[in-house]
Amino acid sequence: MFEDTRPAMLDADGDEDRWGPFRVSQPQERLRLLRLLRDGQQPLVLSGPDGSSLTATLWSVDDTRRLLAFSAQDGLPALDRIVEADEGVAVAYMDSIKLQWELGGLLLVHGPRQASLQSQLPGSIYRFQRRTAYRVRTSARHAPVVRLRHPAMPEMALTLRVLDLSLGGCALWCPADVPGLEPGTRLGEVTVELDATTRFTTAATLAHVSGLGQHDGAVRVGCEWHKLPPVAERALQRWIDAAQRHRRLMARG
Repeated sequence: MFEDTRPAMLDADGDEDRWGPFRVSQPQERLRLLRLLRDGQQPLVLSGPDGSSLTATLWSVDDTRRLLAFSAQDGLPALDRIVEADEGVAVAYMDSIKLQWELGGLLLVHGPRQASLQSQLPGSIYRFQRRTAYRVRTSARHAPVVRLRHPAMPEMALTLRVLDLSLGGCALWCPADVPGLEPGTRLGEVTVELDATTRFTTAATLAHVSGLGQHDGAVRVGCEWHKLPPVAERALQRWIDAAQRHRRLMARG
């Protein structure tokens, strides 16, 4: 489920516990993190064992009944498969932190207007520090763009403005009229145009989708690069270095 290169720890039975350093051990801290996700309406990605995934928000944290409730769009095939499997994984992002926990005891509850997905309160939550590569925020006027084919509709060509980018990935502004992009989707090829003379092509994964707090319904789409080609990595690093120098000069002026 997780990948890590840190030294392993031992659990109470003396068995290797690789994820001990990342586990949130205090129940009150787990509740605090879940309530922050609920109160901030942070988007989460719920994934099933067969690879099915969907985006949801956490509606309620019921410590007394030991239950969580997520928003759920009834009728989605991915939702039905996750409920049928009765297991899955939830992933959420809070600034530079990635939170992940296992889902169990899943139940789809149909309300008068909308359905909700119930899950048992997790006994373990894992907290990971996301990569700390320098991230450049772009201006709307001179922002780079990413060109790609919609993964579910290959005939649709998209040109999306870059909100920020780093050596690890980028965030894209996606207007409301673009059909939904599902987190976890692998993009075989995207073309990144940094400026009029600098561009590169690479593979990427749609890591997460979140709202921008705008009335037009646009969303922020986070992407992670897949092993940037050396030429592309050098071009991106030069662009980031130039952006850093420009920002320092602006701060002095």
